[in-house]
Amino acid sequence: MLRTALLSLAAALAASPTLADWPETLEAARGQTVYWNAWGGDARTNAFIAWVGEETEERFGVSVQHVRLTDTAEAVTRVLSERAAGRDEDGSVDLIWINGPNFLSMKEQDLLFGPFVSDLPNAEYLDLAPDAAASLDFTVPVDGMESPWRLARFVFAYDSARIDSPPKTMADFPDWAAANPGRFTHPAPSNFMGATFLKQALVELAPDPARLLEPTDEAAFAAQTEPLWAWYDALRPHLWRGGETFPENESVQQQLLNDGEVDIAMSFDPASTAAMIAQGLLPESARVFVPAGGSIGNVSFVAIPYNAANAEGAQVVANFLLDPAVQARMQNIEVMGSFSVLDPARLDEEARAAFDALPTAPALPTLEALGPTLPEPHPSWMTRLTEEWARRYTK
Repeated sequence: MLRTALLSLAAALAASPTLADWPETLEAARGQTVYWNAWGGDARTNAFIAWVGEETEERFGVSVQHVRLTDTAEAVTRVLSERAAGRDEDGSVDLIWINGPNFLSMKEQDLLFGPFVSDLPNAEYLDLAPDAAASLDFTVPVDGMESPWRLARFVFAYDSARIDSPPKTMADFPDWAAANPGRFTHPAPSNFMGATFLKQALVELAPDPARLLEPTDEAAFAAQTEPLWAWYDALRPHLWRGGETFPENESVQQQLLNDGEVDIAMSFDPASTAAMIAQGLLPESARVFVPAGGSIGNVSFVAIPYNAANAEGAQVVANFLLDPAVQARMQNIEVMGSFSVLDPARLDEEARAAFDALPTAPALPTLEALGPTLPEPHPSWMTRLTEEWARRYTK
């Protein structure tokens, strides 16, 4: 029976050359240190990345060095600088947590290694259909050039001890803010979270939301954003500090919520509120809400630069992130709480049971409570949106 199983495995590997090559990738990766360039602003994510490094070193001899970024563009600029200097091998960036405009920029400039996702054994747990979430990044086809690792959804947090009924839709925010002056703000749109707040409103208010999925031009931008600017003009006078200053990022805004200066915060992590409560950083009465029509969501990806010095090790890390047991650990609210990117229909009973057994919390929403996932606009919209906001509302 064992001999039959081994023969079947050998036949499967022979039929799939990429999987047959995986042992060679593992061997080449042993002893490598993967320099993973990733946003370093969240302690739980930082701890998870550190755990990943410990596990990959023990299991595969691949260590991980977390290069903490404040902006993903820092890593992209580094790769660009290396190419300009003729450093087409032995690059300093091995893996990047990347999304949207930065991925599009690297893809268009041929700065990416790959395609490699179909070469990863754990890709069998992904839905890689052309229109699946794991195959698109802000509407841009991934084409196997980056690997998914966590799901994100835009959510609001509020203190239920101070307000009974938060705004039900984005259109309701100006009236709510007028009735509660100074009790709401948002991060500056130069920050990803502030830009996402504007995109969430744009998706709801645009006359033709489907147009947002295509690259913008001046005519389309003017037509689709006209209701947004009218909405924001009505909202701004009632913001915290009169809309003249804004929190630097979501962490600062969450601190304002905890301090009682504002009543609503926002995040791209549905589990962050429950996690903050557990850490004593938000009151027990904090809860999560999303607009009635759903909220923007996307998959977070990792990509490998074209000149990565340790591309084999980077692939090992990307594959490890897709292990069902790793994804279940990541979704655990006591660890990180990020929803899994795996297709549940592709999991066996043991893997599904691990997800079913995960702990919950009063402030942790269910997938059902989060409602529909709205697609991100094409990256060109975010770029123009932040530029236009700055032109209109900064001196």
